[in-house]
Amino acid sequence: MTAMNPPTYTRAAALPGILRQRLVILDGAMGTMIQRFRLSEAQYRGEGGPDAAAMTARFADLPKDVKGNNELLSLTRPDVIGAIHEQYLAAGADLIETNTFGATTIAQEDYAMAGLAREMNLASARLARAACDKFSTPDKPRYVAGALGPTPRTASISPDVNDPGARNISFEQLRAAYLEQTLALIEGGADVLLVETIFDTLNAKAALFAIDEAFEQTGERLPIIISGTVTDASGRVLSGQTVTAFWYSVRHAQPLAVGLNCALGAALMRPYIQELAKVAPDTFISCYPNAGLPNPMSDTGFDETPEVTSRLVHGFAAEGLVNIVGGCCGTTPDHIGAIARAVGPLAPRGLHASGFYREAA
Repeated sequence: MTAMNPPTYTRAAALPGILRQRLVILDGAMGTMIQRFRLSEAQYRGEGGPDAAAMTARFADLPKDVKGNNELLSLTRPDVIGAIHEQYLAAGADLIETNTFGATTIAQEDYAMAGLAREMNLASARLARAACDKFSTPDKPRYVAGALGPTPRTASISPDVNDPGARNISFEQLRAAYLEQTLALIEGGADVLLVETIFDTLNAKAALFAIDEAFEQTGERLPIIISGTVTDASGRVLSGQTVTAFWYSVRHAQPLAVGLNCALGAALMRPYIQELAKVAPDTFISCYPNAGLPNPMSDTGFDETPEVTSRLVHGFAAEGLVNIVGGCCGTTPDHIGAIARAVGPLAPRGLHASGFYREAA
């Protein structure tokens, strides 16, 4: 395999070198932590927040309920989002995701708030930036990962079982939404861009196209992490690709890392991480599984304790499969702290061939 020319970064220049030296810890679930606050509809609109009067007045007449619109909390309850970021950083996370999984115009249409998407992304990136700056030290820098989620609409799959050719979103609509999101994340201080929970590779391609467009507009290049989602025991993403096919569909973006997240716990995800580590020898590998299977009786909604999840992730690291590890649905700062302790003594997966990246000079 011929390596591509490595990009030059103006942010996070040292991160590829760090990944060669040690395992990097990603944070855990944002939604799981927000649920623990048990916020009411009024609190989602700003009640109890640091700017309660202005926020409650601003959002008093919204046409739809907004409880559950977690991205809105970056505007109305920055105290909640900031506190969650700081808990993960205190637990040992090196890399924290912005609260922007659903902060695209497309996803926000469900709440009639598409016009707020840019503001949500900018505020979310600034909150994560402030938390990372607070916890960073010369020996342990902390990085902001600007999260780009999959959107609730898919470019590859029909929403109508009676019309396989039907689509409710176009590539151009996705590109425009992701471009707006990317530009705001960069402006807000993201160090890395994370295209995550990919169930439709065409959606991901629109995000990657938009990211490249944003780089051209800003003159700044950030590292990219691409994370797909294997939805079941078939070993495929929802749009039908195997893990190997998925990698070859996105490798042109020269990501800093490629990996898997969500849908599965670590035990079920293992063979697909093994496959990815084999077919992408010159790219860092990330892995942030769910805390096992859903369990409504559990405090987190999932069945694995921090001890169980960290033991399974330790196995990935001990096998030499991964460079970035963290948690997805059901994971908490306790899970991330346990993972950090479990993998701390272990070496990261080494890259083979020449790789896409060179360490900072």
